[in-house]
Amino acid sequence: MTRLGAVVPSSNTTAEPEFWASLPDECTFHAARMPLEDVTADELDAMADDAERAASLLSHASVDGIAYACTTGSLIHGSGFDAKLESRLSDAADAPAVATACSVVRALNALDVDRVSVATPYTKDLDRLERDYLTQNGFEVVSIDGRGLVENTAIGELDANDAEQQGRSILSNVPETDALFISCTNYRTLPALAALEKEFEIPVISSNAATIWDLCNRTGIQADLNIKLTKTE
Repeated sequence: MTRLGAVVPSSNTTAEPEFWASLPDECTFHAARMPLEDVTADELDAMADDAERAASLLSHASVDGIAYACTTGSLIHGSGFDAKLESRLSDAADAPAVATACSVVRALNALDVDRVSVATPYTKDLDRLERDYLTQNGFEVVSIDGRGLVENTAIGELDANDAEQQGRSILSNVPETDALFISCTNYRTLPALAALEKEFEIPVISSNAATIWDLCNRTGIQADLNIKLTKTE
């Protein structure tokens, strides 16, 4: 039995169900929480300070791998902070660790993406940070669209239909893009990804899909993700 863990924002209601839905039967999934109510730069910064404590608690369950399941929380200080975060969590949990921002970059690179369009639930300030992070990692962000939400519980109330509609709106207006990335581990997305891929014939990934894929790769597990990303492994 493989045990996988994640540290998640305390107000996140989506990451755990989407992880459970994508993991094979021989895996168990365990989460620890870090305090966060509003998705703002200040709260995300403060939340990261609690990551090692949460990871160390998961080490008590002898997890085989761990994820920092928060997109903007792992990119808030730009490229480099994400890798350091992975190292800190790996040390604290005594297990391989991935951070969502790094996982997204790895997924886009696995798909040979140069130009990416982005859908988010965030405010313009966080969209700007995300654009900067992706640009620092060598991607051209051809479009980024945010819903302007601050309360994380409000983000968690969005469903896969919301994600599909937002993605369709973006891709209908920005045809020259290599992939669509739907950001935020609290944004329910998994049921929308395959439909968007089929309609627009480009890869579509989300924060949770990329994180699950990356963590499973690190631990030798095959994730149940019905998207093109799994074909590049």
